[in-house]
Amino acid sequence: MKVMLVKDVYKLGRAGDIKKVADGYGRNFLIPQGFAVLATEGALKQVQKIKAQAEVRRSSQNSELKGLADQIKDVTLTFAAKAGDTGKLYGSITTQDIATKLSEQVRFEVKRQQVDTQPIRTLGEFIAHVRLTMDLVPEIKIIVHREGEVAEHAEPEKSKKGGGQKAKEEVAAEEPAATAE
Repeated sequence: MKVMLVKDVYKLGRAGDIKKVADGYGRNFLIPQGFAVLATEGALKQVQKIKAQAEVRRSSQNSELKGLADQIKDVTLTFAAKAGDTGKLYGSITTQDIATKLSEQVRFEVKRQQVDTQPIRTLGEFIAHVRLTMDLVPEIKIIVHREGEVAEHAEPEKSKKGGGQKAKEEVAAEEPAATAE
């Protein structure tokens, strides 16, 4: 089925593009949601008009969200999680967890669908992309550390090759001393 996109659709195309899509995807999702129309003769005549309207809409959205993108770019999220001896988490840090914590920090609702990353299942530092618009995709830094440890110990563990064991031993040495007092 050939459709003409009326709005920008993530991972498919921009408004005004003519795309060949599966019949079910076009009939059951794109057309009912108002993202596309059938690519008929009449619709093809309106391509330039739709592209111009989309460009105006896209530029206004980008200018509105530019400040938010700059604010998100500087964010570092820290998660404390239970993990085994090998650094593998019991459970995972999902896009929903990331979106919730990011929304709390920047005071703007970020949906889980806007966060592009796989679920995090190990300790360390990770980069995730937040898709505000098709053009604005700032990166955020995510640090996952073991529950009970201080977040600063997670950073040197990742940045120094082989230095992670030393940080774990220091924490293990501090814990008995703290309980003895």
